[in-house]
Amino acid sequence: MLKKQYQKNTCKVTFTLPTEAIEATDVRVLGEFNNWNWENGIKMKAVKGEFKAVTELPAGQHQFRYMAANGAWENDFAADAYIASPYNVDNSVVFVDEVSDVPAKKAVAKKTVAKKVVAKKAPAKKAVKPVAKKATAKKVVAKKATKAKADNLTKIEGIGPKIASLLIADGIVTFLDLSKAKLTQLETVLRNAGPRFKMHKPTTWAEQAKLAAKGNWAELKKLQDELDGGKRK
Repeated sequence: MLKKQYQKNTCKVTFTLPTEAIEATDVRVLGEFNNWNWENGIKMKAVKGEFKAVTELPAGQHQFRYMAANGAWENDFAADAYIASPYNVDNSVVFVDEVSDVPAKKAVAKKTVAKKVVAKKAPAKKAVKPVAKKATAKKVVAKKATKAKADNLTKIEGIGPKIASLLIADGIVTFLDLSKAKLTQLETVLRNAGPRFKMHKPTTWAEQAKLAAKGNWAELKKLQDELDGGKRK
């Protein structure tokens, strides 16, 4: 998670990573701003179940990742963006906006005194009681809603039992539902489920589900042979 505090010419960025995301005691922030060098990496402190580190960054786009002393790497689960690297992994990105040195002046709003308007009373007219007509209510026959039979979403490569239950809870019950789901909706479901699920890439789930919904199992098998964990190799 990233927290930004803008100053005159720089931005103080707080990097936060849950301790459960990486099993290590020595974790550092490596990125373009320190040439991805372990020795120059920003050492993170473990505080209340989180690794934290603070540094100042100039305006611009900065790629980074978290690295442990044992060589394990991890991305930020709430980075501003992700960019593919030459090493077949994505780097986390933090954007720092440019800030003007001149602070904006606060506008002082002038108080306006509202004048009271005294309305003249109009003579009351006798109300004529309308004759109410008896309304005949039409009977509405409610149609019984038929629930769609749930499909086994785990047949989609990249979806396990837990993710399938998350999708069903979000209203994605059948292969047809999944084939129509937008990528942003799927990413939101994973992000809201926590760090363990945010790193999954649902980029081919709708494509796979479209074939499954039509019963094209041979085509689906052919597609899945080209995938790696649900992602294109």
